[in-house]
Amino acid sequence: MNSAKRKVEICIISDIHLGTHACHAKELNRYLNSIEPNILIINGDWLDIWHFSVGYFPTEHVENIFLILDFARRGIPVYYITGNHDDSMRDFSGYRFDVLELRDEIILEIDGKKHWIFHGDKYDLSVGGSARWLAKLGGRYYDNIFRINRYINKIRMQQGKEEIFISKFIKDKIKSIVKSKVQDFEEVAIDIAIEEKYDYVICGHIHKPQIRTITKSNGSTTYLNSGDWVENLTALEYNNGKWDLFYYRHDLEFKGIDRTPRD
Repeated sequence: MNSAKRKVEICIISDIHLGTHACHAKELNRYLNSIEPNILIINGDWLDIWHFSVGYFPTEHVENIFLILDFARRGIPVYYITGNHDDSMRDFSGYRFDVLELRDEIILEIDGKKHWIFHGDKYDLSVGGSARWLAKLGGRYYDNIFRINRYINKIRMQQGKEEIFISKFIKDKIKSIVKSKVQDFEEVAIDIAIEEKYDYVICGHIHKPQIRTITKSNGSTTYLNSGDWVENLTALEYNNGKWDLFYYRHDLEFKGIDRTPRD
């Protein structure tokens, strides 16, 4: 073990989307190489099976798979929770390969608090049923848009300008069209968490890192979202009884302490 690695009790990452041009696998690999977690949880959309037909899977994506499997090889429990982009893996849910477990969701008791952890698409009507085809179509166009967006940002950074995120804006617009008349899955998850008396509910799916506590007439819960490794490059970390959001660009790449969520 590298003594320089930072100790993390629990690390949660999600929405990596290996197999797409949008994936920042190189940055994620650097982050994972910088930590030594007691537990690693991948909360959905690790593999973007929707895009496998494109045939894009560069070396850093392969390295990411082996890097995560190496955590398990060293005896670190790894939970792989399935998401909507890797939903075909749900046929194997419940399989356990020593310390690597494939699950649809998990409930963990951490320091006496109940944590309900799942990807989030389970209660998102915009990716199920008749809306599934639109979600897939949006995903394919989004990956192409991201490639253009990355090229534009490369030029802007050379000119000393800030990055812009056209891809995120268009993706949010696509999802808003589909979801305009359905209840937000977050609210459904929060209501269920309060009813079931879960202290924390942890999702991915919407690529929006956040931590917030919600109190209603029948109780309260804390909702967390681990963000993604497409736009935000974030992870959830648990240490000393507290959850925190880790922002790659500030906390590792720029070595700052700015944990302010990006718009």
